[in-house]
Amino acid sequence: MKYVKAILSFSLALMLVVLFNTKLGALPPLAKFLDPFHGFWSNAEGKGLALEKSINLQGLKGNVDIKFDDLLIPHIFAENNADLYFAQGYITAKDRLWQMDFQTRFASGRLSEVVGAKAIELDKYQRRMGMMYGAENMIKALETDPLIKSSIESYAAGVNAYIKSLKPKDYPIEFKILNYKPEEWKPINSALLLKLMSATLAGGSNEFYMSNILQKYGAKVVSDLFPDYPFLEDPIIPKGTKWNFKPVNIPSASNTTGSIANQIKTKEKEEGIGSNNWAVSGAKSASGYPLLANDPHLDLTLPAIWYQNQLSSNDMNVTGVSIPGAPGVIIGFNSKVAWGVTNVGADVLDWYQITFKDKSKKEYLYNNKWLPIKLRIEKIKISGEETIVDTVLYTRHGPIVYLENQKPKNFSKANNIPSGLALRWVAHDASNDTRTFYLLNRAKNYFDYREALKHYSAPAQNFVFASIDNDIAITANGYFPLKSKNHGKFLLDGSNPVNDWHGRIPQEQNPTVKNPPRNFVSSANQSSTDQTYPYYLNWEFSGYERGKRINNRLSIMSKATVDSLRNLQNDNYSILAENVLPAFVKAINTEKLNASQRESLEIVSKWNMHYNADEIGASIFEIWQKELGFRIWRDEFGDANFPMRYPSRDRTVQMILHEPDAKWFDNIQTTKKETRDELIQTAFQFSVDSLLRKFGSLSHKWEWGNVKHSHVLHLAKITGFGSKFINNGGSKTSVNAMAESNGPSWRMVVALGKEVKGYGVFPGGESGNPGSYYYDNMINTWGKGKLNELLFLKTKGETSKRIISTWKLSKN
Repeated sequence: MKYVKAILSFSLALMLVVLFNTKLGALPPLAKFLDPFHGFWSNAEGKGLALEKSINLQGLKGNVDIKFDDLLIPHIFAENNADLYFAQGYITAKDRLWQMDFQTRFASGRLSEVVGAKAIELDKYQRRMGMMYGAENMIKALETDPLIKSSIESYAAGVNAYIKSLKPKDYPIEFKILNYKPEEWKPINSALLLKLMSATLAGGSNEFYMSNILQKYGAKVVSDLFPDYPFLEDPIIPKGTKWNFKPVNIPSASNTTGSIANQIKTKEKEEGIGSNNWAVSGAKSASGYPLLANDPHLDLTLPAIWYQNQLSSNDMNVTGVSIPGAPGVIIGFNSKVAWGVTNVGADVLDWYQITFKDKSKKEYLYNNKWLPIKLRIEKIKISGEETIVDTVLYTRHGPIVYLENQKPKNFSKANNIPSGLALRWVAHDASNDTRTFYLLNRAKNYFDYREALKHYSAPAQNFVFASIDNDIAITANGYFPLKSKNHGKFLLDGSNPVNDWHGRIPQEQNPTVKNPPRNFVSSANQSSTDQTYPYYLNWEFSGYERGKRINNRLSIMSKATVDSLRNLQNDNYSILAENVLPAFVKAINTEKLNASQRESLEIVSKWNMHYNADEIGASIFEIWQKELGFRIWRDEFGDANFPMRYPSRDRTVQMILHEPDAKWFDNIQTTKKETRDELIQTAFQFSVDSLLRKFGSLSHKWEWGNVKHSHVLHLAKITGFGSKFINNGGSKTSVNAMAESNGPSWRMVVALGKEVKGYGVFPGGESGNPGSYYYDNMINTWGKGKLNELLFLKTKGETSKRIISTWKLSKN
């Protein structure tokens, strides 16, 4: 087994305490852990399952057939939807129970219950951010929808049926390591997982940094260096698209606070957390039917983020990936349609400065009136210690995450949050996002797709669509607050009603396009539209490079096949290098280079601009361009006592190419006046010297795959449970957005037609058990850029050589 050596080394290192059966500090009860009958070894699983298995379960209304294919993917056939979601919950728990438990504990601020006092501040943070508050509001909305209420309750019942079937020896290994047992699954746990996705995709903010910049440099510099639309762009909705609607009235302009706590260091939106998707019409395909592709980019973990399954009942037959812990398929296809999602990056999170009446903080100012503060009492249970109580103050805008003197000194997440400001976040609002996927799973055409999107709120996603009717479409969809331009670019005064959100952009007026003349649609987290769109979504989106490369390739593509789209998903070409590398090389004075630097310049000058695993030029360029950005901006924007952010990569490229004499190239911390070319030169020399220091003289160790050093970590970062080194290409600015430990979490290509064909892979396996063959059995396929053909059974009676096991679930 792959993990035997890792576990043995772990065991041997702890042999001195193996006799103890109680927890010693952070260590598990080791005798239980190493017990061959009840510990880790009892969790070992080989290849395959019992050929046939019959299980009687209380809670089922009828019979359910589950067929497992050679990748352990379940194909679930039920006679009604209640049994279908019950079975989905049961089977997902079989494979991913600890992951589901851990992620919901993390989201809700309940890790202290199992790991002790070391998680108190994290638990406080999650609760103060309003994660449980938002999930509770979501459940209230779901309870008004009988269909969705039934599906989420049936799913929970299935999870609980599996939990009840377990004996302690059967618990997933992480429960044994942490010495706790699984608890009852509740519908709110499923809501928490969707809120956790909102936190991942729409939880960053820049307004603290931007307010500092405004305060230090003024509006003119902000307008110049942080423009409201990028210099280079290729928007998701094609330029020139006509908006066939009458916009609603947009509220008057908002104002900023003008005062700020200068020490705030917030979590910026992270590049690499995004996605690609696109669809091509039959006019561009070899088959005459549309093709659709999607690869969401997220932090990569084992167990894998996604869980693959086929779901079939009396009113649908769909396959794809789900979020472990939530019913339905999130990204996938049926016999009529396919869909996928990417993050929009809309501004759906604002911070409001609160004015209290007095030190008691019982009232705050709003619209010239003193309103009462509402208190939310959070009780945090701690393993081995007494429960503590934390009180969070709520305003009409949302929670005041931290008051003065409440932030712990040694908790990094707290540094991301200001004192005395309230958080307005769409993730706090009631929503029924689950209905969107419920309807998409059953969709038959474009009309069904548009109806499904009406129910979606957060996190805002670009929903790509294709159907056998030869329709393709893409819609930037979600709850977009109705705001004036730049509302939320800076901190807001919470006492002034003009700064409120004034409802939402009408859902039917969200940016969308159907069957454009270019015969394809695509997104890669760049700007949603050109500047003609009448509403404000955000002032800044992800860089345009991935989107530009995708559009370039799709524009010239003809007679496309599945491989055409798969190859594009694995495209490592750098539009960034195409734009700036010639200028970089031209600026170098070779007389000032030593032998290693001259050899490196020769390599990067001839580099093919692909971030392939075996390219040394990619390593040199990546460090070079990043270091150049630091050298341009850190003297003006790198003050640790006055935190600010750097201008965007787009603005930096614009200045390098078209403003060679800009004052920002000069380092204000030196007496000498530096030039653009000098910075390019010193940044290049630094890149070569840093590679020499870390990897020695120029050799294969400088190749990009080794320098990037991709791997997949265990969800809780348990040593030995992560992946091996994955020597692959890609970069955050190439279509194959593979970084060190984030990137394509699921690659899917669907070929629509009379016989729909789907292909997909994620970096892991169906099982969450580190001792299982199916824990990471798909990583090699994923790492090589290949796809597995997805078995899509039309009926439960259909046979396939790939079926390795059949389970029958029956009512007890």
